[in-house]
Parts: sequence; C-alpha cells; structure tokens
Amino acid sequence: MARDERATLLEVHQALPEEQFQSLKFLLEERVPAGLLLPASRPELCRMLLQRFPGNSLHVTAGILRQLGRLDLIQRFQLPLEEQTLGEAPREPNGNPSDARGDAAPGCRPGGIPAPSTNPRRLMEKDLMQIAQRLGREWQEVGILCLGLERSRLEQIQEENPSNPILWNFEMLREWRRREKHEATASRLQSCLEPARLDPGILDLLQSFQGD
Repeated sequence: MARDERATLLEVHQALPEEQFQSLKFLLEERVPAGLLLPASRPELCRMLLQRFPGNSLHVTAGILRQLGRLDLIQRFQLPLEEQTLGEAPREPNGNPSDARGDAAPGCRPGGIPAPSTNPRRLMEKDLMQIAQRLGREWQEVGILCLGLERSRLEQIQEENPSNPILWNFEMLREWRRREKHEATASRLQSCLEPARLDPGILDLLQSFQGD
C-alpha cells in the first residue's frame, strides 16, 4: 500500500511542469519548513511527504493541487480530496487586530480611495495563488502603480525566485497582504486592481471571493 502511495505521489509530481512544481513546494510551506522544501527534488519531496503525513500524503497533495487549479491531475490519479485538508489559517506573526491602521494605511495606490470593507474575510494564500496565476508579465507596474509597493522590493522578489513569474506575482500579492494585515480583503484588492488593464477573469475571481 505504501509503495502504491509513493508511486502515485511521484507520478503526480512528475506530471507537474517545473513552474507549478515550485509553486506546490511554496504552498507546502504552511506544513513543511521552507529550508527542507526549497532544495528538494521530486523524489525527495515524495519521501518527505510520506514521512510527515503517513497515509495522508495524497490528501495533502490533492489540497495543494486544487489551489493550483490542477483538478485534472486530481481526477486522473483519483486522489482523495477532503475539505479539512484545505482549511488553512493565515500565518501572520504581526496580525494582531490591535495593530489596525484604519485610513492611515496606504491601501491601494498612493492617494487612492480605500476599498470598502464589505468582506470581513481576509484573503488566504490559496486565494493569492489563484490570482497570481492570472496576472500578466506587467506585474511590476501593477505592484508599483496599483498596490503602492517599492520597486526595490519587487526586484528583490524577482531575484529570490528566478525564472518563475507566478511566484513573482504571488510574492508581490503576499507583500501587499502582509502590509494590509486584516484589511487585505477581496473587495479591497479588487478596488486596487480595477484601474489596471488586467484579465477580466481576475476581477471576476475577486468578486467570487467576496461571496465566500
């Protein structure tokens, strides 16, 4: 049984293009230390998951694949998918509600109009990954003009994640979320991104998050 689980896990990882394999490892940082994940090859990651989640590694992998939008792999390999494996609490060491900044927060753009707080749910990392997959290559323009981030920080993100545009987008959005703390809601991000010429599917996706 363990051999079947290992073989299936390895086949799933091998079916992912390199960019999505790196994204999978990035999303696993909620459960596995980044220092172990980053240098891991596909076989090493399989071994790591089997050791850390005995009998449950396929559930964990299926949850990450759903965040990546690879439902086709879940169906192809008949992976078990349970809702409890997808409930992830946001990790923010400084996310204390007492640290709220109200109208003093940069919000979207410098001098921009803050988005209304119609949705109390804070965007999670799996939400940010779905948005990141739809952002184009003008990510630095979006980061500077729409999100009010520093160019130096965006260049640092690019250096830390070479040749992986999806992770550039994801880290940029996560930087915005870290700054906004509990104000980082779908409605606020939608207000930030509306002036940019983006894939309309991004705004539709953010609208769907507001209904969660």
